[in-house]
Amino acid sequence: MLNVGALETGFVMDHIKAGKAMTIYRDLKLDQLDCTVAIIKNARSNKMGKKDIIKVECPIDQLDLGIVGFIDPNITVNVIENGVIVEKKKLSLPHEIRNVIQCKNPRCITSIEQGLDQVFVLTDKQKAIYRCKYCEEKYHGHRNR
Repeated sequence: MLNVGALETGFVMDHIKAGKAMTIYRDLKLDQLDCTVAIIKNARSNKMGKKDIIKVECPIDQLDLGIVGFIDPNITVNVIENGVIVEKKKLSLPHEIRNVIQCKNPRCITSIEQGLDQVFVLTDKQKAIYRCKYCEEKYHGHRNR
């Protein structure tokens, strides 16, 4: 049995679809934070079969929950203070995603202006459809698969 130490202060992202932990790690830019990060891949789960878990030892305000909600709104985020879970954050699809995905339209202003933020807006919550803020190009990817 694998044992990863308990956190004193930080957060645990649980119920991550197996194989998606590194996507979350990159998108949240956890490598740029000066904190301890533990990634557990393919952990056994009664509910999911296999799952990934990410433990981060830093304040929760350094995490953009919108990015995690975009990747998979079913991920559980447990906030830890003094070694105890003090809150379970419920995720949802964010209204706006900034600099996580890129517009594929070659005529979009973001293709010409290199310093411009890549901004996508949720236009259909039921179908989880995002469109480029500038040219309205539909995002065709599936981040949570």
